[in-house]
Amino acid sequence: MMKPVMRIEDTGANPCDGQPVIDWPKAIWNGGLLAIAVVGGPLVFTWSAFGLFVVLTYLTLLIGHSVGMHRMLIHRAFQCGKPMERFLIYVGTIVGVAGPMGIIKVHDMRDWAQRQTRCHDFFAHRRGLLRDLSWQLFYRFRFDRPPMLTIEPRIASDPFYRFLEATWRWQQVPLAVFLFLIGGWPWVVWGAAVRVIVSTAGHWTITYFCHNPGAGRWTVKGAYVQASDLPGLGLLTYGECWHNNHHAFPESARIGLEPGQIDPGWVVIRGLERAGLVWNVGRPRDPGLREDLQERIAL
Repeated sequence: MMKPVMRIEDTGANPCDGQPVIDWPKAIWNGGLLAIAVVGGPLVFTWSAFGLFVVLTYLTLLIGHSVGMHRMLIHRAFQCGKPMERFLIYVGTIVGVAGPMGIIKVHDMRDWAQRQTRCHDFFAHRRGLLRDLSWQLFYRFRFDRPPMLTIEPRIASDPFYRFLEATWRWQQVPLAVFLFLIGGWPWVVWGAAVRVIVSTAGHWTITYFCHNPGAGRWTVKGAYVQASDLPGLGLLTYGECWHNNHHAFPESARIGLEPGQIDPGWVVIRGLERAGLVWNVGRPRDPGLREDLQERIAL
């Protein structure tokens, strides 16, 4: 299994000690997009704009967020050449959740907290959906004693990724201008504002249900939060709904591991592998290396 892209030194840090506080840049960004979507979306609605929204939302989340940011950048479940890597991360940035360094920090901090013996409800998603969603969209967690985070130099010092990190919100502007030239304001509102807020809120909604009790084959020993699968949502969530599998085998580029578990992200990666564009594609580790796992049921 590859080394993680970020190292967390947690001496003295406790994922229970601290509290959610308003993150004003995040709140203004997501709140502004939400206002534009709710008010402007119906006012400028056209079927072409709605169709654009559906296609662009699905493709950017599939290619950029699931395949690029999550499976490649965060978990290093496959390798590829630099041009392909940068393309996938750029598309992931266009999703509008965070920049490349930001998405690593958000993900790995949460994963670290969930794998402790206890963690705050902010990380465990133990409150109601609306409370949790408001936390993820408008707040950050302020630790009493934060852990130290170090992203590997290959990513942290890359000029292109540093540029994306500094300008990730502004990356919507060139896309918005392009959409305006083709379809006017309806395409801008639905292809940018509605798409980004739906992508972000949708991401956190699926995250919420995937980290509350539900279906799944595996238990990660000692972890406070156990992930769940969401049957029937494979196509809609790009395969990310098979989250119990993912917590058990984060090294695997394939998340839908069992028969019938649809995984569009894996379809993309497998196609790229066959085309010779990606390699060292991760699979679940051998049974002899699963001491951290306990099987809940025998299939």
